[in-house]
Amino acid sequence: MTRSNPTRIAVVLLAAGTVLSTAACGLSGGAADTKEAQRTGRVSGEITFRTLQLKPTFTAYVQGVIDGFEKRYPDVKVTWEDVPGDGYNEKLVADAQAGSLPDVVNLSTDSFQLLGDRGMLADVAALDGASAKEYVPGAWEQFKLPGKGDSVYAYPWYVTPEILTYNRELFEKAGLDPAAPPTGVEQFFDYAERIAASSGGRYTAFMADPKGRLPGDWQKMGIPILSEKRDRFTFDTDQAVRWVERMKDLYAKGAMPKESLLKSDDINQLYGGGKLVFGPGSPGFVKDIKQNAPQIYAKTQVAGAVTGTLGHIGIYAQSLGIRKDTEHVDAAAEFAKWVTNGPNQVEFSRKATIYPSNAQGLADPFFSDRGDGKDAETLARAVGADQLRTAALDANTPVQWTNQVGDAVVREVQKAIKGEQDPRTAVQKAQEAANKLLAAAAAK
Repeated sequence: MTRSNPTRIAVVLLAAGTVLSTAACGLSGGAADTKEAQRTGRVSGEITFRTLQLKPTFTAYVQGVIDGFEKRYPDVKVTWEDVPGDGYNEKLVADAQAGSLPDVVNLSTDSFQLLGDRGMLADVAALDGASAKEYVPGAWEQFKLPGKGDSVYAYPWYVTPEILTYNRELFEKAGLDPAAPPTGVEQFFDYAERIAASSGGRYTAFMADPKGRLPGDWQKMGIPILSEKRDRFTFDTDQAVRWVERMKDLYAKGAMPKESLLKSDDINQLYGGGKLVFGPGSPGFVKDIKQNAPQIYAKTQVAGAVTGTLGHIGIYAQSLGIRKDTEHVDAAAEFAKWVTNGPNQVEFSRKATIYPSNAQGLADPFFSDRGDGKDAETLARAVGADQLRTAALDANTPVQWTNQVGDAVVREVQKAIKGEQDPRTAVQKAQEAANKLLAAAAAK
């Protein structure tokens, strides 16, 4: 997944910097024909466990989890390797081609789709379907694949849901009620227009950056990104045109920093300087503001994420996949379940701004405590947990929406927002460019 919505860009990435184009990572060699391992009931053998950039910050935690598992299953030896984020997907592809994938592998949503779509991961629902009830339903559902029925191809690990953050004082100056934040994309734009009209140019509502908003906004609005067969882009719709028209209008009215259309400004700096009303939608961002801009932190309010007609919110999810042809499938599956069990995930969440995908873990009082209702960081944790329990979760930007596709779409949209071409032409040309890239990738 190449998730770019601003609220998603800012989610906590313990393993940052790994997102890259999956189109350039083709797998060949009949991966889908790989024979799937079958459980034997013997939890034994030496397995490899790969994580994504958790050392050195979380070395003690991860090693403790491994030690606990080996104590419970003395016939199992776990060899842990931690790799950098840069080039992670490329390394996975190289290992898959060489037949050397780890038995248990940490997957971002990008890398999950990269391996899952190509048949490299075991169906954990078939291995252990009873495990489903141990996870938050929305998280478990994240690891199904289109056209694969009820099969699930990874155990959910830690997750970060989208929330809404905003400057309460600037909200009030715009005549908006801080207790009634926007709940939908269209209402978010309405609020931004009102903020622009009242700010006198002293502050703006949100960052322009179309790459940060797409395809997330369109998905929330129910715009079909891909055909049913997922072989062509289909977002050229009246709704998408209206979205571009609205962005163009808001940009002209000063609802966004002008410079943020073409380059990625430091949103934390703008928000922390009191120049921006809506901050990134990440619980981790709230913690950063608390540390770096305490005067703005005191004015920060949090609420449930802006959503759309489908009621979806963004979620960034890490998972543990099982190599499809692992020689020690029982040990690999039990280890993945051990790492993602409630107690281990709660302990991890106390060390970083992340949430358990495990239902028992998420039920821990740590995630429902709202304190006195005034501390934004405490509220952000509780709001995020509520959303994980109740919202429709949407982690999966289609793997076909690569960085190149995103860039091509954004180039056309930026022209429309600047008034250099009309919105309908922009959406048409964006879809044409996206489909050319998709066809080129398929032909490789």
